[in-house]
Amino acid sequence: MLLEFDGRSLLERRIRALDVCGVGAVSITVGHEADAVRAEIERISPSLDVTFVENPRYREGSLLSLLVQRELLESGRQVLVMDGDVLHDRRMIERLLRGAAEAVLLVDPELEPGDEPVKVCFRGEVIVDFRKKPEFPHDRHGESVGFFRFSPALAAALAGRCQALADGGGGMLEYEEAIRDLILEGPQRFGAEDVGDLPWTEIDFPDDVVRAREIILPQLTD
Repeated sequence: MLLEFDGRSLLERRIRALDVCGVGAVSITVGHEADAVRAEIERISPSLDVTFVENPRYREGSLLSLLVQRELLESGRQVLVMDGDVLHDRRMIERLLRGAAEAVLLVDPELEPGDEPVKVCFRGEVIVDFRKKPEFPHDRHGESVGFFRFSPALAAALAGRCQALADGGGGMLEYEEAIRDLILEGPQRFGAEDVGDLPWTEIDFPDDVVRAREIILPQLTD
């Protein structure tokens, strides 16, 4: 979140984009470099409301970083869930907000090679799997951006599923497994918005930073 591109951190870019899109409040899960994240928010001084939730077990998988937001997920409000390591065009948030389904995820048909990307798998227009290594037959797939919008009911269901998976243990747990369970239980409640025409990249490795600065950044709409 603190990597800078053209003088602005990923966190600042995300906060500004959410503000422009009319999102009034943000809750950030913090663990590694928590004080630095808080300091960056203080420096930005955003007009929207920002709160922080600590995850002391942040090394144990992203599921726990989502689970600590249980109070928000069960608040009876529509909720956006967004990975923090993505450099992206603001229009991606606009598409996420305008999607018609009860739960919306963003998908890029141009799939990065390998097992690292989480695949959104379709049979026709129905999402039938959601995993790095899908199990179920499908006729096409794309890459999940890591941005989601949930209705109040599905946000609460997501909190419950995260808790059930965490209670079951089993080592490192990723939040995508909880979302996958909800998709498999009720695929008709989920819809995907195609963002293949918009610039974005997830930043996991040094090569991703280079691609972000040289290829993605010049294409962004602020």
